[in-house]
Amino acid sequence: MKEIYADHAATSYPRPPQVAEAMTNYLQNIGCNPGRGGYRRSLEAARMVYETRVLLADFFHVPQPEQVVFTPSVTYSLNLVLKGVLTSGDHVLISSMEHNAVVRPLTRLAAEQGIQVERLPCNADGTMDPLQVRRALKPNTKLVVLTHASNVTGTLLPVYEVGEILAKTDTLYCIDAAQTAGTEKVDFQDLRCDYLAFTGHKGLLGPPGIGGLCLSERALLATNSLVEGGTGSRSEDENQPQFLPDKFESGTQNAPGIAGLAAGIKIINQVGLTAIKEKKRNLTAAFLDGISGLPGIHIYGTKDPNLTTATVSINMEGIDNGDLSFMLEQGYGIMTRSGLHCAPLAHHTIGSFPVGTLRFSFGWQNTMEEIETMIQALREIIKEH
Repeated sequence: MKEIYADHAATSYPRPPQVAEAMTNYLQNIGCNPGRGGYRRSLEAARMVYETRVLLADFFHVPQPEQVVFTPSVTYSLNLVLKGVLTSGDHVLISSMEHNAVVRPLTRLAAEQGIQVERLPCNADGTMDPLQVRRALKPNTKLVVLTHASNVTGTLLPVYEVGEILAKTDTLYCIDAAQTAGTEKVDFQDLRCDYLAFTGHKGLLGPPGIGGLCLSERALLATNSLVEGGTGSRSEDENQPQFLPDKFESGTQNAPGIAGLAAGIKIINQVGLTAIKEKKRNLTAAFLDGISGLPGIHIYGTKDPNLTTATVSINMEGIDNGDLSFMLEQGYGIMTRSGLHCAPLAHHTIGSFPVGTLRFSFGWQNTMEEIETMIQALREIIKEH
């Protein structure tokens, strides 16, 4: 039985062979710490890291490569922003579609430091009126945090429109691009944001354990470091460097991960972001069209592939979504994700809490034949039950 992977919102699989090749090349032929020595191999490592920074700066349209900071994950990046910016009495705005990577740090900050967290309600399909942000702004609103797209429904939020609103204020703006980097247009300057958090292992086709954060010039001044330590720079000073990227990059970097991420981005550049987005849109449209008429299937979100990423959440009447996920894998080799997807706020918003949903999410590697297999599998399960 052929395996069909439909959980790309969680992580990309299978990754292009060039990613593993780049990581192996680093480990076997470079292997040394970047920025920690003047010998050839260390300099080669530092050059690779810098070239990846340049790739990312170009990819996200960031003014300077130094404004791209490497982190272990998008969750780390978001924690860096939230814990590095907010202090007692600050007001922060988020949407009701946010992931726990935003919700949990804020819940702790609210309990321990008195941060005021306001959740802007989205519609039942996950969409959001950007004017809500303007109406909710207060004199002490320090930060607005929005996911670019829901990891549950794929619904795209109006991040560019919100950027236009906040550009006229002193409020800092953070975007979680975990679900969109590598598929949607994610333009740091057009977004007019201060922080752009991303992960390498989803749409960017890189390995796990590498992510990043793009910061504006004012964000550098407004954000305290989350971790301090060795940076390979100004080692005589016991204080953490206050310039980018060193302020936020203490300790030994995940150089193999960075090498793999560079390979993923090069593939995206070669294929073209427009081509990748179009293929995912077509896959999503075909899947939605194929399941829309099936009895007992409830589809969440906008049901419009032009307004979402390649993510579709469903529930089937009379069958637990965990059981349905098991049936799909055991009977058809189809891998999906059931449950709350680390985003209970989103499930409250769309009306699927506490049971959650079954999520299908497609990648550039999926095919129309696989989409038809998924549709046929659901048809057969419905017929049997």
